[in-house]
Amino acid sequence: MRKYTICLIAVIVVLIFTSRLFAQPAPEGNYYTSFDGTKIYYEVKGAGYPVILIHGFSGTGQGWKSCAVYGDLLKAGYMVVLIDQRGNGHSDKPHTDAAYANDAEAKDIMGLMGNLGVKQYDAVGYSRGSIITSRLLVLDKRLHKAIMGGMGDAYTNPEWPRRVHAYRALMGDTTLHDVDDMMKYIHSQHLDNLALAMQQKYQPSTSVSELAAVHMPLLIIRGTEDKENGSETGLNKLIPNSSLVYTPGNHNTAIRTPEFSAAVLKFLAD
Repeated sequence: MRKYTICLIAVIVVLIFTSRLFAQPAPEGNYYTSFDGTKIYYEVKGAGYPVILIHGFSGTGQGWKSCAVYGDLLKAGYMVVLIDQRGNGHSDKPHTDAAYANDAEAKDIMGLMGNLGVKQYDAVGYSRGSIITSRLLVLDKRLHKAIMGGMGDAYTNPEWPRRVHAYRALMGDTTLHDVDDMMKYIHSQHLDNLALAMQQKYQPSTSVSELAAVHMPLLIIRGTEDKENGSETGLNKLIPNSSLVYTPGNHNTAIRTPEFSAAVLKFLAD
């Protein structure tokens, strides 16, 4: 009986240790309840001028912490806001069409910044985060400056084949091999396929005429080896007050470089 009790205690200790080892870290931030009741996770660090960092597809705000720009912004005295866009990370992951239609993700950001009492702010988006940033250019007068990284002009097409193929693949279509790498990554991370599918289905496109009417300062940053998402020079030509710089790296690595961070900080400070 005593041996049995000792063994049982040992098993319990191992289970507790294992559960702690593999448990997801507790969130350090807070939740904002958006316009439709969706809970959006965010973190705020620093106390200076506000800059929000907007992550790409299937990412989270935590990804920015491995990029030089996050720490450099804090060292430069900015207030840095990280957000998990709906359907990602610690935020709610609704499975309805209505939850992602009609600029829901941009509205989350606008509502969050209002909830924080922000009267003016800058935004840095990367990849799909740049697509959402593009909507802020059109919708939010409080946006002062914006940076769009890892993005060309392809998203201005409402029927962008990559978006359509990503949606179909996430819904189970296995015939579209141009998105194989994306699907392998998503499966390896055990992400919420339906929430991601809804994000692709309702991913906004900003029209050429809308971009032509944007006059706030905008910086486009592109990795020298980044061949995804259309033409960066084409996007530069569509937006009157935009500028374009290149940094080393491909679509996945350019965002992490010190050159990317330096370009962001120089643009925001000018």
